[in-house]
Amino acid sequence: MSITVTQDVFKLAEVFTISRGSRTEAKVLTVKVLRGGITGWGECVPYARYDETLDSVTEQIAALPEGVNRADLYDLLDPGAARNAVDCALWDLEAKAAGKPVWELAGVAAPKSCITAFTLSLDTPENMRASAAKHAHRPLLKIKLGTPDDMARLEAVRAGAPKSKIIVDANEGWSAEVYSDLAPHLIRLGVSMVEQPMPAGQDEMLAEIERPLPVCADESCHDRASLPDLKGKYDMVNIKLDKTGGLTEALALNTAARAEGYQVMVGCMVGSSLAMAPATIVAQGAEVVDLDGPLLLAEDRDNALKFDEDGVHPPVAALWG
Repeated sequence: MSITVTQDVFKLAEVFTISRGSRTEAKVLTVKVLRGGITGWGECVPYARYDETLDSVTEQIAALPEGVNRADLYDLLDPGAARNAVDCALWDLEAKAAGKPVWELAGVAAPKSCITAFTLSLDTPENMRASAAKHAHRPLLKIKLGTPDDMARLEAVRAGAPKSKIIVDANEGWSAEVYSDLAPHLIRLGVSMVEQPMPAGQDEMLAEIERPLPVCADESCHDRASLPDLKGKYDMVNIKLDKTGGLTEALALNTAARAEGYQVMVGCMVGSSLAMAPATIVAQGAEVVDLDGPLLLAEDRDNALKFDEDGVHPPVAALWG
């Protein structure tokens, strides 16, 4: 078996900005696993927030032993982008070798289309209102916040999209005091969930203040090992394959989180349809689905995921799985 890694760049349709910075392109790693004439594919998005770079993740993958399997990965790689791409490529390889779809091998129900959030980039209130109006036909909008001017932005988005359901992502940008002050206004404006309001590791106050709307753990939740520290602080977990380290752990985290009473959000980094494809399996039954990465791109993979009024559809076999 051979594993190869390539760096690919996808241009974004528009500049994408969060509280940590802006980007004009998505830089991803594509993993190809070849065994017995069959090729499995996977994609990951190294994330600087977790001290990952394209080069460091490539080195991790290159150091894997020949013939590695999914079970081996848990001992060889920590949760993160490197393990994700290889794990998903191995799932794809196994499905092709067996002549069965991944969902069947995983023992879950056949995936169906899911309504997905569409993310509005952080911008001036005026520009965010215009963007919200442009996308007001979408049933679920996600707003990137985490700055001192958040209320003006939120008011602007609600004015631009009066009928859309709204969730907000502070990307660790608030303090407990700021969140407590904003919470009544979030409810007034019809926000249904807030994602990672405070920095991971500095979120203890969430257990001591009122949470009038569901709070979702993103940076505070990576895999099943994260769950004990979330108790009493969060109501929902955001499962991202680049955090869990692949589909294998994502499915296990989904089951474990449900068993402990958490609601589930399935999210993504900004990547191509190849990165989203495995996540559509985990997204089945999730309270919130946020797999809009391809919608933010100006270009995508061949055999890309289909998006329409029913949301994001499961991948065709020519893409993955």
